[in-house]
Amino acid sequence: MTVLESVLLANAVTEGAFNTDIREFLTGVTAKGYAPGKDGSRTLTLPELVGLGPGGIGGNYSAGLDLQTVLKQNLQDNGAKMILQLVAIPVGFRVLSRLLKKPRAQANRLLRQASLGVKV
Repeated sequence: MTVLESVLLANAVTEGAFNTDIREFLTGVTAKGYAPGKDGSRTLTLPELVGLGPGGIGGNYSAGLDLQTVLKQNLQDNGAKMILQLVAIPVGFRVLSRLLKKPRAQANRLLRQASLGVKV
């Protein structure tokens, strides 16, 4: 569950700061295809930030605003949701882990008795 938790937390950060999900942030691929920096919006991707988009580093986002202004606006718009997710996701995983502790132990015991060598 830690990998899933990490992905959800990373997704919360990219949605809060860069106005996009983790997949689009890392790859630059949108529903319209690969076009980092061509959207002209406050959506930032990693290829756009490292200069792989048109216009060099930062690309063409939000009608010529600089990177700091776009990040500040994204955090103002999405920051509260991001903070809530950064708090709620780990708490949710801890609660689920405690609730599922006994069933997981029973399943592991059955798997061990069946000599499958697998854990849940």
